[in-house]
Amino acid sequence: MASAIATVETPVAIKATRLLINNRWVNSESGRTFATTNPATGEEIAQVAEADSADVDKAVRAARAAFDARSPWRKMPAADRGRMLGRLADLIEQHADELALLESLDNGKPYQVAKAADLPLTIACYRYYAGWADKVQGKTIPIAGDYFCYTRHEPVGVVGQIIPWNFPLLMQAWKLGPALATGNTVVMKPAEQTPLSALRVGELIVEAGFPEGVVNLLPGFGPTAGAAIANHMDVDKVAFTGSTEVGHLIMEASAHSNLKRVTLELGGKSPNIVFADADMDQAIEGSHFALFFNQGQCCCAGSRLFVEDKCYDEFVEKSVARAKARKVGDPFDPSTEQGPQVDQAQFDKVLGYIDSGKREGATLLCGGGRWGDRGYFVEPTVFADVQDNMKIAEEEIFGPVMSIIRFKDMAEVVERANRTIYGLAAAVWTRDIGKAHAIANSVRAGTVWVNCYDVFDAAAPFGGFKQSGIGRELGEYGLQQYTEVKTVTVKL
Repeated sequence: MASAIATVETPVAIKATRLLINNRWVNSESGRTFATTNPATGEEIAQVAEADSADVDKAVRAARAAFDARSPWRKMPAADRGRMLGRLADLIEQHADELALLESLDNGKPYQVAKAADLPLTIACYRYYAGWADKVQGKTIPIAGDYFCYTRHEPVGVVGQIIPWNFPLLMQAWKLGPALATGNTVVMKPAEQTPLSALRVGELIVEAGFPEGVVNLLPGFGPTAGAAIANHMDVDKVAFTGSTEVGHLIMEASAHSNLKRVTLELGGKSPNIVFADADMDQAIEGSHFALFFNQGQCCCAGSRLFVEDKCYDEFVEKSVARAKARKVGDPFDPSTEQGPQVDQAQFDKVLGYIDSGKREGATLLCGGGRWGDRGYFVEPTVFADVQDNMKIAEEEIFGPVMSIIRFKDMAEVVERANRTIYGLAAAVWTRDIGKAHAIANSVRAGTVWVNCYDVFDAAAPFGGFKQSGIGRELGEYGLQQYTEVKTVTVKL
């Protein structure tokens, strides 16, 4: 099951490339494999087993057996589940360098970013939910008559989880943490673009002592493996992070199959609002980070950058200078700020949006093309004079393309910020606490940052309004998505 790739700069062994079902590493039923590639070079890293509906069915049977009331997992005290999650967090921490290398190699993000952001947040998420495992409690309820009434929070059952490619390790943790803390079993499909770190964590899950069938990992494609999870009659819930378009398909599959529970964390076109009274240097650097972090491949990226008239010209000039200074290149170079887009399809999509911005009359001030002569690198790109009805202002680009939009006053910017099908995140930059709270209270988004951006903590819930999703990840709110509430009434 092991193969290896090595460059002078980034030696890392590729260990897990098969499916994890029932704590065993197996080939797909079809025997098919697919290539996962290095986005910095376009070269193949390894062949990975390709799951489809037959493998999903096999994994669901294993997960169902593990959920059986007589199984070790269901009989395990909640505190022991927490200790097991804690052991997994410890193992991930012990292998942090290796996992950061894998993440950078398979995804393209700078290694320094993976090590400094993705790994600590991933470890913290598992530890946070390890602490919750024995604290999921019901209530006693006073009701009329001579009765004792109480509630129990019970696991939903077999949970299908489909995670994206932009933060593979972190999204795996966001899904597994609350599901396992509450006693569910899991069939997870990592993104086909970035399966390697998720599979390596699978090895650590087995090492941590999780019983057979509790976590099953099935790399594969959305229309086959993903659709099979969403349509499976013995999957009790599906949790998905990805595009709004696919979220619609998962909702339809749930309705047409067994009416499984659904939580969705979907796309965004988040307004990032800068008032003239902001600390301008802080707002410029913060807005640069809000858009360009992770190559722009963030569902909550501040991709509609509204800047007040009074400071618009200064903001644009300095933002262009900052974008031009951004270091693009080898993800394993410590000085690199921006790596490649994840694959050819995403590279082509981003360049297509840049072309549409130029055609529709936005002013291209820097970037706009390919960086380098191989891999999927896009130059940091800044457009000014962007109008609300332009494609680059309405649709999720998921790339390093900043669109700067002019506004006049509070009432106008709130109305325009809310004029979207999305509602994932927003931000405001101002020294006026009244303005800050007015924006936070008025913008319809699941998260609002004030004088900061992309601040995440395992304790703080995250999710969207409108077509940015259903339900919440993280925090105590995240636990609620993985339990059913049972009412018990006893006559005294």
